[in-house]
Amino acid sequence: MKTISPKELNNLQLQTLLQTAIAPRPIALASTVDQNGFINLSPFSFFNMFSSNPPIVIFSPARRVRDNTTKHTLENVLEVPEVVIGIVNFKIVQQISLASTEYEKEVNEFVKSGLTMKDADLVKPKLIEDCPVNLECKVLEIKHLGTEGGAGNLVICEIIKIHVREEYLNDSGNLDQKKLDLVARLGGNWYSRNNENNLFEVPKPLVTKGIGFDLLPDEIKFSKVFTGNDLGMLANVEELPAANFHSEKEKHLEAQQHLQESRIEEAWKVLVKN
Repeated sequence: MKTISPKELNNLQLQTLLQTAIAPRPIALASTVDQNGFINLSPFSFFNMFSSNPPIVIFSPARRVRDNTTKHTLENVLEVPEVVIGIVNFKIVQQISLASTEYEKEVNEFVKSGLTMKDADLVKPKLIEDCPVNLECKVLEIKHLGTEGGAGNLVICEIIKIHVREEYLNDSGNLDQKKLDLVARLGGNWYSRNNENNLFEVPKPLVTKGIGFDLLPDEIKFSKVFTGNDLGMLANVEELPAANFHSEKEKHLEAQQHLQESRIEEAWKVLVKN
């Protein structure tokens, strides 16, 4: 395994490595205003949720690597500690990329990107009407992580109002993961798309306790067929089915087909079948 000390790389090399490895990252489309009323809209992939009670999100407009300058978004939230964060989906991904262009401070990226402004209820920055979800936030704290190019600035925000476009809800009134069609940031120019074709579910072992890898029969654990993912699924049962297990490749292959479609119970039925 290749080992790298961050100090061995220049700022650009380190940024490229980390942004490619630590991915996919959700995108915050941050709408802000400065004290003179100039509107700014810019996407940030250093972003996530860190608490639901209270509802806290954090994004980081980092200092530019190439010249160590700060971004208008950071300057704005220092002047007016409020922000609207729009969640980004595939329908608007090209427009949010355009909004990342470094226009002059007085230029309104809503106009440049063709996205639609709408007055918020509780904060000064504008809602992004095109986003499936908008989060009105007050900025609680801004934590500066350094003074050199690439240094982050954590903008810690409390969500005070949420707006959801109804076409992204399911029949139960909840956000529908498949309808959302969210996108995420990867390294370089790459993005990923979370649509119906590549979504999958993994049952969470929260209520029940899986038996774990260590309790799998050796014939299964050391099978030449099953992958680590396959064994993880088989080990996520509360009790090992009673049977005499044999290393039969055909049986393992049949069970693996069920596992590929998350049919764990059916896979075990194949494995215990005489």
